[in-house]
Amino acid sequence: MGYVTTATHRLPSAGFSITIRVSVRADASAIGRLTTAVGEAGGVVTAVDVVDSDSTAVVVDLTCDTADSAHAEQVVSCLEKLDGVDVRKVSDRTFLLHLGGKIEVTPKVALRNRDELSRAYTPGVARVCLAIAENPDDARRLTIKRNTVAVVTDGSAVLGLGNIGPAAAMPVMEGKAALFKRFGGVDAWPVALDTQDTDEIIAIVRAIAPAYGGINLEDIAAPRCFEIEERLRAMLDIPVFHDDQHGTAICVLAALTNALRVVGKSIGDIRVVVSGAGAAGTAIIKLLLHQGVGDVIATDRPGALHRGMSGLSGAWQWLVDNTNKSGYSGDLKGALRGADVFIGVSAPNLLTGDDIATMAPGSIVFALANPDPEVDPREAREHAAIVATGRSDQPNQINNVLAFPGVFRGMLDAQAREFTEAMAIAAAQAIADTVGEDKLNPSVIVPSVFDARVAPAVAAAVRAAAKGVHLDSTVDGAAEAEPAPVEQP
Repeated sequence: MGYVTTATHRLPSAGFSITIRVSVRADASAIGRLTTAVGEAGGVVTAVDVVDSDSTAVVVDLTCDTADSAHAEQVVSCLEKLDGVDVRKVSDRTFLLHLGGKIEVTPKVALRNRDELSRAYTPGVARVCLAIAENPDDARRLTIKRNTVAVVTDGSAVLGLGNIGPAAAMPVMEGKAALFKRFGGVDAWPVALDTQDTDEIIAIVRAIAPAYGGINLEDIAAPRCFEIEERLRAMLDIPVFHDDQHGTAICVLAALTNALRVVGKSIGDIRVVVSGAGAAGTAIIKLLLHQGVGDVIATDRPGALHRGMSGLSGAWQWLVDNTNKSGYSGDLKGALRGADVFIGVSAPNLLTGDDIATMAPGSIVFALANPDPEVDPREAREHAAIVATGRSDQPNQINNVLAFPGVFRGMLDAQAREFTEAMAIAAAQAIADTVGEDKLNPSVIVPSVFDARVAPAVAAAVRAAAKGVHLDSTVDGAAEAEPAPVEQP
């Protein structure tokens, strides 16, 4: 009962955007011929810039979104076949963005003269060192620890790419660090480890922890990620947060909260099918169970996880013991029949629109595999009441950036020593409430990742949860969500 991939056409996206410099014979229809050719090849033109011209020709930079590298080559080939067109250069805009990396270190203090140097470094810095030696907790006030997170990976489960190793994982970790800064004001730094040994990873992270106020585990394969997180939490006095698990779970719970509001269902009455029982799927299921979901069926390559299965990992055994009340033992498509909600965190193109049609009326589909979801969202929308994906070019994008910057902002401001389930639930509620019930509809169940209210609201909710305080999660209270003022030594 392994996964069966259903053929589909990938959608063009900005992730495969290219700029093609072409020289075309100058006439009234020149630009039109170019854009028409791109469209006929399945590309989407996003910009046309005239670079140069003379009496006989015009040089144009044609920027367009394509579906993948092969599709980009097809678009270029179509242009090359046009009469009077000379393709001069093709630039991959994503690679250009990554040249030299995406983050840097910038000093927060000026070093303009000997006086400033003496206070920032020797001899003045010695007094600060001695103060921290006498009271180690002062490191949270007097060093970058108060606002710095380590983004730790071993490169074993990078996006949908699998085990590509730590060096190849670096562009993702850099991007994560950039998102931390952009949306949460958090200074994060990639820590890519050239080992996939559980004990070694734990030892390394434990050793570097004094420099950081939090640890964000990223793209570490299940089931090792569970043990790594659990053991580090027991060892360290700073929050340890596996974003693939908890960030995803928070965003899914937020989106589901609003989706259920739209379709008029209660979480206690629904049956949810989760495709993918790895790190993300397990965390989602645990959070839904904590919220009192009616029932969940977890599926993976062997089909539905059910009692009576043998040779299970500890994580899968927990799922078997706590889900699938009816004992269903078939495949994913069978599990969907009559289900209220589908949540996919697995592999592309597992389902068709016909499969979605077998779900209960008012069904909710979260097909989150990236870049290609478990079901074509266009087909899913023909049958489901609400459809969400992880893609930025589709409505209802469920993206972890809604959660982790605000979660860490809140934990750092509260000087929290651990991440808790109460923080996860508070963060999910804050994200959901940011939309506002008067704004909810089938195409808007989560706020935009660029909504400036989200991270402050999440941070405020997490700070309150860290202190054991109930916070009315409303956008009007977002002013309370600003980072706490810096303490003076």
